[in-house]
Amino acid sequence: MNLSPSFVDSSNPSAAGFSLSKCVCLATFFLMAATTLSVQAQTVELGNRVQQTNRLRQPAKPAPAPTQPAPAPSAPASATSPRAIPSPMYGVTVDDVSGLNDVVASLSSLSKMPTTRVVFDENVAPSYYRKPVEAINKVSYVMGEILDSYYVKTLTVAGYTERTRQYLSALGDVVDLWEVGNEINGEWLGNNADVVAKMTGAYDLVKAAGKPTALTLYYNQDCWSKPSNEMFKWSEANVPARMKQGLDYVLISYYEEDCNGLKPDWPAVFQKLGAMFPNSKIGFGEVGTSSRTQKADYLTRYYTMKINTPNYVGGHFWWYFRQDMVPSTKPLLQTLNSAISAK
Repeated sequence: MNLSPSFVDSSNPSAAGFSLSKCVCLATFFLMAATTLSVQAQTVELGNRVQQTNRLRQPAKPAPAPTQPAPAPSAPASATSPRAIPSPMYGVTVDDVSGLNDVVASLSSLSKMPTTRVVFDENVAPSYYRKPVEAINKVSYVMGEILDSYYVKTLTVAGYTERTRQYLSALGDVVDLWEVGNEINGEWLGNNADVVAKMTGAYDLVKAAGKPTALTLYYNQDCWSKPSNEMFKWSEANVPARMKQGLDYVLISYYEEDCNGLKPDWPAVFQKLGAMFPNSKIGFGEVGTSSRTQKADYLTRYYTMKINTPNYVGGHFWWYFRQDMVPSTKPLLQTLNSAISAK
């Protein structure tokens, strides 16, 4: 989950129209000062809203403004078959594709070929990701996240469906696995009926295109506000039978710091998940911690975890790979290498 709004840039005064050197009179000065204070107040308010979610992710660099893409066909033009991802799956997350050479170098330095989740940012055209995903595809399997959970509520059902069409059309030949819903039972995604329609619409499009699908759930034992959003209860009520039988991967996002430090009984959790999704490969879809002093231990504990449930494939998809392990000289990259080499 990437909480990195970038549409307010208070660090660049000139972008807000604040330039004292160009003041020609006192009235102009006060007008510009008031404008600056208003922008700063909006920035503080935005930051407070983000912090209230407890999702302390480092922000990605702003992406360029999208151009309006041409209408996309109902299925991607490419007929290229996706590569089969072997088990176990060694997942990492890239939420910012700037500095691409360094990202690719870090991925290439891993002792096992990873599967890289690429987070497709909100309000960004798929053409922006074409070259980065092509480059990552050469050194890694690729899972494409259609939209981070925090921004699902910003799109209508039709908008989410159209976004899925566009990304499938543009990147269908270089993405191996499509995450049709991210932290889909999260309480922040918006109206539940709309969330279900977005999830099922994206799933149906990806399946019709002959591409593998993944659904990421949000584990929230005893840390939900509404009981209906508890992971298993929501999934039982809202994931239709065709998805329970047909999803290729069902993954769990979990951050201990979001859930009172709870360390769940993961073998029991995955046993129950496997029973609900009997034909799906199961594993972790997001893990991580914002605590610098705990990152190495946390990473090692999750990536070396022993789960004997049938169809369990690992995954994990460390959310902070871009921040923690790029460039390849950062010590946590070696921590990850040691963890996956131990399997």
